[in-house]
Formats: sequence, C-alpha cells, structure tokens
Amino acid sequence: MNIKKTILITGGAGFIGSHLVRLFVNKYPDYKIINLDKLTYAGNLANLKDIENKANYEFVKGDIVDADFIHDLFCKYEFDGVIHLAAESHVDRSITNPTEFIFTNIVGTTNLLNAAKFIWKDNKDGKLFYHVSTDEVYGSLGETGFFVETTSYDPRSPYSASKASSDHLVRAYYHTFNLPVVISNCSNNYGSFQFPEKLIPLFINNIKQNKPLPVYGKGENIRDWLYVEDHAIAIDLIYHNGKIGDTYNIGGHNEWTNIDLIKVMCKEMDKKLGRESGTSEKLITYVKDRAGHDLRYAIDSTKLQEELGWKPSLQFEEGIEKTIAWYLENEDWLNNVTSGQYQKYYKEQYVKR
Repeated sequence: MNIKKTILITGGAGFIGSHLVRLFVNKYPDYKIINLDKLTYAGNLANLKDIENKANYEFVKGDIVDADFIHDLFCKYEFDGVIHLAAESHVDRSITNPTEFIFTNIVGTTNLLNAAKFIWKDNKDGKLFYHVSTDEVYGSLGETGFFVETTSYDPRSPYSASKASSDHLVRAYYHTFNLPVVISNCSNNYGSFQFPEKLIPLFINNIKQNKPLPVYGKGENIRDWLYVEDHAIAIDLIYHNGKIGDTYNIGGHNEWTNIDLIKVMCKEMDKKLGRESGTSEKLITYVKDRAGHDLRYAIDSTKLQEELGWKPSLQFEEGIEKTIAWYLENEDWLNNVTSGQYQKYYKEQYVKR
C-alpha cells in the first residue's frame, strides 16, 4: 500500500472522532489513519466496528496527558498531520471536577504541540496541527448576534475555560514556533454514537424507558445544533484547504431553545414508539438551573461557506428524525454503553504489560 500521509486523530473512538475517523479511512485509502484514544467512559471502539479491519487504519490506546508516551508515538509514526479532538467535554462534569479538564484539555494539548514541534522542526512542508474546539469559548450571546471568528473569548465554565486555554496555546505555537496550525470552533453536535450523558441521546433513552426528562431552569437556553456528519465533512475541508494560522467557525444554522428541542423530540418519539401524542411531554421535569449556564450560542459560518464551500446538509427536523431512528435501531449499542459493560471489557483487553 502506497501511503501518502500518516495522520493522527486523537479522541477517535469518541462521538465526533469516530465519525471523522470513518470518513478519513473510507475516503482516503492512501492515508494511514492512527486513532489515539484513552477509552474513557465516552470512548467506545464499537463505534468503529465497520472499519476496524481496514488496511489503512490502526488503533492505539493511550493518554495525551502522558508526555513521554506522546513523544514516543510521534517518533514512531512521524505523523504528517494531527487532528486533535481528544477532550473532556461535558460541562456538568467540569463543574464537579475541574482539575481533570485542566489536565486533559490543556496539558494534553500542550504535549501534542510539543511533540509536533519536535518532529516537524526540520521540515514543516505539508504538515498541519488541526485543533478542534467549541463555540463555548466565546461565552454567551444575548437574543441577537452571532459568534464570528474574531469574537472575543469569554468562557463561563471550567470546560470552556480549558478549551479556550488550549486554543490560545495552539495559536501561541503558531506565532512563536511557526508551527502550522488551524483551529475550528463548532456548535453543539448531534447524531449517532453520542454518549448518553448529552442531551439528545439521554432524552431519547429516558423517553424510551419512561424516565423523567430533566430541563434546566425554564428550558429557555438556546443552542445551535450541528449534525455530526456535516461537522466531519467540514473538518475534512478545513484540513485539506484551510489557511494556515486561521480559525473557522462551524455551525448548523439550527437555533432551538432547549424546551422547543425537547418537545420536537417528544413528538417524534411518540410517533416512533406508537404512543399517543403528548405522552412523552408528560415526562418533562424542570430542575434548578446549572451554574454559569450560558443563555445562547449561535455561530456564523459565513467564512467557511465562502472560502471552502461548506454548508450543512440537513435541517434539524430531518436530522433529529434520523438520529432518533438510529438509537432505536441500535438498542444493543445503547444498552451496552449505559450498562458500562464495554469498559469492563477494555480493562480486561487492554491491561498494562
């Protein structure tokens, strides 16, 4: 096999990462894709069963916080590119345990930057460090306006603060060490293979089991929703055609208040499950609002559309219908993830030698 590029994708067993790994492995048979994942609670190799035996794919279990391990990995494979998605990403968990987010999102990113700087010091041609970030680094919007690439950072949670810090470090390595980098900031993703701590798969699972649907405050917080496969396509475009040193915002152009989103899901679930209309809405339970809960996120993707020709392929109603259908058709995957059995398997399978 004639390999043109060897690309490291971190966090490739996670939700967004697994979609990106699948896209690159299938679309670029002459690329060697190395998937690095720690296989924490949100990393699941079952997400990649369909490509695990492909000749141009390899999985490596490891932690980006381990600087020596990362250095050795870069020396072994001499990566031409890095697409860095590995991160602690759940806001509620960051409020409970901020330190874990500092180590993974800041120290881990720095380890990757240092390894890339060392390996590419003599030849940066054709190399790229692509850092995948979030719109939450920009803080909160009022009822109007959009985040653009030049919006000032104003993170409000330990999660978004740790991602903002990693963004700044990536830019610092570009300016200080001339490391070829690009950054993208995306809105909320949804779709298949998402760990059910996140709103959409959590509520699908709860509705199916007739469990309460906990809604923060009055459910008035607004989010822009991006179908995960559209996000993967945008990353592909930016990796291959984006301008070195630039930032690109990726949004779904699908703004929904949380309560309206949940009601759409309830209606679709009632239809899919053959329940009387309005049954699932009775499960909605309002709970105390989350600390530092941003009111509204909304991304302007004009730069990405005009420079690289990207646009979302799905509107939310179509995307959520496809997403709900996937979770209902893949009960084994959902049950396995929620039971934690897959983590027991990984502990047995990937013991330290």
